Amino acid sequence: MYKTPVNIGGSLCRLPLDILNLLKDAGVCAEEMGFEAYAVGGLVRDLFLRRDNLDVDVAIEGDGIAFASRFSVDHGARLLTYEKFGTANIVLPDGFKIDVATARTETYERPAALPLVRPGSIKDDMLRRDFSINTLAVGLNPDRFGDLLDFFHARDDIKKRLVRVLHDRSFIDDPTRIFRAVRFEKRFGFRIDDTTEKLIRDAVSAGFIERLSGHRISSELRIILKEENPLPPVRRLDELGVLSAVAGRGEKHKEVKKLLRRINEINLMV
Repeated sequence: MYKTPVNIGGSLCRLPLDILNLLKDAGVCAEEMGFEAYAVGGLVRDLFLRRDNLDVDVAIEGDGIAFASRFSVDHGARLLTYEKFGTANIVLPDGFKIDVATARTETYERPAALPLVRPGSIKDDMLRRDFSINTLAVGLNPDRFGDLLDFFHARDDIKKRLVRVLHDRSFIDDPTRIFRAVRFEKRFGFRIDDTTEKLIRDAVSAGFIERLSGHRISSELRIILKEENPLPPVRRLDELGVLSAVAGRGEKHKEVKKLLRRINEINLMV
């Protein structure tokens, strides 16, 4: 992490006022409960990329579900909770959604399995993320509002326009990260760094894509097909051998088969 604390409160002020006020309210709520609240995920990353992103994700050092419950009551919102993962979805009266998660660690019993989770620190929570560019966290508690935490040189990689994993087992633990690496590379005009690309190719060659359920594969393919221009990520997946690896799953899973047919049509368009 950078040794000199950086406050990006000024950057947060680029957000719509109602979103900024929600983040401040989250910090006050967490403070009153003895927790620490952080804005995390794409919203923080995209502030540095100067891209619009109003997906609000809040990580709580403490009890994320307890925090979400109180915040929901205070704001007259609906609440959906997922006890197994320590996460919750808050739906405000105007329909705006906030995702809340207890800061946590994740372990994988076997490759491509869903993770086992337990509470952890905000640094633990960042370490479980897919890529360095997604490991920025911003303090929301009143006395630390806007303080940026950058444990894994995310800002450096954003400046270098690199997609980089945090550890060598990343694609073994969760092969869906391969789809996301390609998506971020093409969406942002970044480059998957050399070590990360080698890890992708190794994971594909070792058959870890085939261990994913049809549901998880189809979910990632749908997201890619919703990109503004899906052709570059589709072709990159093909170049990395991912589409060939997925083809076997398409023989047994109707949704995957349908999505692969759509991908083939896109490939033939140019």
